[in-house]
Amino acid sequence: MNMPCGRVLLVDDDPGLLRLLSLRLRSFGHEVKAVASGSQALAVLNSFRPQTVITDLRMEGMDGIELLDEIHRRQPSLPVMLITAHGTIPEAVAATHRGAFGFLTKPVDKESLHEQVLQALRVYGSSALDHDVFEDIVTRSPLMEDVLAKARLVAQSESSVLITGDSGTGKELLARAIHYASPRTGQGFLAINCGAIPEHLLESELFGHEKGAFTGATRSHTGIFQSADRGTLLLDEIGDMPLGLQMKLLRVLQEGEVRRVGSATSMKIDVRLISATHRDLNARMIEGRFREDLYYRLNVVNLDIPPLAKRREDIPLLVHRFLQQLAQARNEPPKIYAPEAMELLVSAEWPGNVRHLYNTVERNVVLSTARIISPRLAQEALGRGKEDLPSFSDARHEFTRNYLTQLLSITGGNVTKAARMAKRNRTDFYKLLSRSNIDPASFKNKH
Repeated sequence: MNMPCGRVLLVDDDPGLLRLLSLRLRSFGHEVKAVASGSQALAVLNSFRPQTVITDLRMEGMDGIELLDEIHRRQPSLPVMLITAHGTIPEAVAATHRGAFGFLTKPVDKESLHEQVLQALRVYGSSALDHDVFEDIVTRSPLMEDVLAKARLVAQSESSVLITGDSGTGKELLARAIHYASPRTGQGFLAINCGAIPEHLLESELFGHEKGAFTGATRSHTGIFQSADRGTLLLDEIGDMPLGLQMKLLRVLQEGEVRRVGSATSMKIDVRLISATHRDLNARMIEGRFREDLYYRLNVVNLDIPPLAKRREDIPLLVHRFLQQLAQARNEPPKIYAPEAMELLVSAEWPGNVRHLYNTVERNVVLSTARIISPRLAQEALGRGKEDLPSFSDARHEFTRNYLTQLLSITGGNVTKAARMAKRNRTDFYKLLSRSNIDPASFKNKH
């Protein structure tokens, strides 16, 4: 298998050594992120999600011990190895007392380096990953924190999970996090959108088919269930699955085996199933469009992701994350929003949720010629004119004026009758008319 053995974050301020160690580690199949300082290492820690860190002990600015301490403050179980040309017994003892996994001296022996990395991955690999895998889902919302707490618990089980939520809320992102925090993390994660494939093709995509099973089947095809064996399968938009396939899916889940279209034999499978939908499955069951027995099979644990409009406190965090990601992809300093522009984002409706927010931020980054994104650009990206809610004072004044106008229209400008209908005395009523700049006489001929 050509997949990387593990993710290694390499930190060294010597460009030559950084390049050499990167080549060595990659030659053994590891995925390597090489940075030149401790501050850069901390900046990519969450996005790269290393399974082990190798850092020079003595660097300008933040040294290896300081970096070790900061990494363990954020991710206590992540293994960190220290490398130095000045290796001494006291330094090695101090480093291990601070929680260093290993201590290597320059020139680093290639085989020894690889062996220590593999040992770190064997001992700490999955636990280090479990610790921070949900950090890709940034939030300070109590609603979302509750969802993540449940997701962390269910990740360690084999139970089926149903993720519900509006389109664009991040259902697939949560499903991936559950997979990578689970015991199946070393196996594959596959996803299929049940609503995007015609029914006659969906069965083949799910279960596979034999050569000649139907017109156009010129070769055998392995279905996604078989491909996901020992791993995790996400059935996205399960609410759109046709009824006929729902019965076949239920049989696969009950029997733990799949039969290709056109085949007389079944094959055992071991798949962790996660389903997702933006549909109301209870309503679809009442309508007869979703099987009740399948629903209870899929919905062992339900995780309902709140829409972005119900967790507006997350919008600044998400915007910051997106700006950092876009800057890295474009190899430029991250742009920032003017305060007024950020206010527009926080107060917007976001019918497309997190995906909609990301697309808006990306458009702003692409079209902004300055580093600071202006309110005008933010408003244009939202696709509408300025529609801020009126202040409470303005809304109350408008209501009062409309209410008084309606009363005077009904009474033909008779203030006494209008005041009686409003249950106010005439003096107070005249004060209201005066503040609203309304002349009762103008209604005399309208009765």
